Parts: sequence; C-alpha cells; structure tokens
Amino acid sequence: MTKHLVIIVALIFTTSLVAQTQNCKCCTEKHAEFDFWIGTWEVTNKDGSKAGKNVIKKDQDNCVLQENWTSATQGYTGTSNNFYNLKTEQWEQIWIDNQGATLHMKGNKVGNQMILRTDDETNAEGKVFHHRITWTANDDGTVRQLWETISSDKVVATPFDGLYKKVD
Repeated sequence: MTKHLVIIVALIFTTSLVAQTQNCKCCTEKHAEFDFWIGTWEVTNKDGSKAGKNVIKKDQDNCVLQENWTSATQGYTGTSNNFYNLKTEQWEQIWIDNQGATLHMKGNKVGNQMILRTDDETNAEGKVFHHRITWTANDDGTVRQLWETISSDKVVATPFDGLYKKVD
C-alpha cells in the first residue's frame, strides 16, 4: 500500500511539473540567454570607483528580466524591462530613468555576450549615430557592461564601462 502511494504521489508531482513547463511560454533556452545578469550587484566604474547598485530579477512568469538601478550619484535611478521577442526573434530592452531619459534597444546573444543597440538617430550636427550596450559574462562570475556611442562605424564615446560583482 505504501509503495503504491509513493508511486501515485510521484506521478502526480511529475504530471504537475510537465504541465507547468508546457504552460510556461517563456521557459525556453532563448528566454534564459540573459539569465547570467540575474542577481544583486555592486557595480564599479572602470577606474574601480563605485558606480551604483543593480538588482536584476525574472518576472511575469519568466517573460521579463527586470532591472532596478540605483546610482552612486544620489538621486539617480532607472529601470529596464528586458525580454525575448518571439515575433522578431531578438532581445529588447526598454529603459527609463527618473530624469525621463529612455532607451529602446534590440539585439541578440553572441557567445558569452548580450549585444543590444538602439535604432539610428541624428545628432544636432546632422551625424547619424547609435548606442550599443554589451554585457559580457566573465568566467569569474562578474559581468562587464560596456555602453558605446557609434557614428560612421567608429566608437565616438563610452558613456559607461562598468563591472558587476554579485553581493548575494
């Protein structure tokens, strides 16, 4: 009797797990590509000075990777929602900060890097440019985030170059 009860409980548990996986639209390998960024992070600038704190978590049944940034510069915060778009087959990030600045980027994972970029824009001098942000998953568990502004296929500015170290 006990043996049959254990088998029945195991079958119910297995059936439940299979049903949950089948109902999870965002439980695919593609949806997990940016999971290396999940965690609570202390972020430093290239020179080692403190840049801020970032908390990255999965939300909406694994469909959204949500970022909550708090800068070391008091009073500056921002949030992004990152998601794999099944229609376009690429990753997207929508960022907004407490100053009203926004970024909308698209791209894909290449090797150990998530590479996202904005659409082309035109600056005040009439030059076309775009922003590219690359997150690199390092072997030691850290993540490098490199934000570059590119015009005429050349990096013209590096607004941010930070190193993420997990605190939890």
